[in-house]
Amino acid sequence: MPQEKSAGAIIYRVKDGQPHYLLLHYHGGHWEFARGHFEQGEDELKTVRREVKEETGIQDLQIIPGFKGHSKFVFKRTWGLSLEDKKKAPWTMKIVTLYLAKTKTEAVKISHEHKGFGWFSFDDAVKKLPKDAKKVFRKAHEFLISRKSIN
Repeated sequence: MPQEKSAGAIIYRVKDGQPHYLLLHYHGGHWEFARGHFEQGEDELKTVRREVKEETGIQDLQIIPGFKGHSKFVFKRTWGLSLEDKKKAPWTMKIVTLYLAKTKTEAVKISHEHKGFGWFSFDDAVKKLPKDAKKVFRKAHEFLISRKSIN
């Protein structure tokens, strides 16, 4: 099975003393974090900053030290394929390295890759995420809450 690697961020901002997490609504119907492929010469953090800026317009990203998680899932790359070719598309294993990051930016400018976005409390965000993303999201939230201050 082919493998792909990408990097992204579980982004939060503080509202009324609580973290609210940014989720992007993908055209496939699911909600997820900002993430994307590496470009030549990039390390994980450069990829994270570039992808977040491209997908959300957010530039004041503060990576929170001490957290790094992974999400894994399988998918078929079927965008733009005929129905017959969709059936033949190979399954691919995707491994996404996710960092926890803070922003003060509320306004988001989504890219063409998404059809919407939202800032959600932990409880609301975990309800929207696909199964493979919930585990790393819970770990990130627990890490954040265990810190003395989220601000």
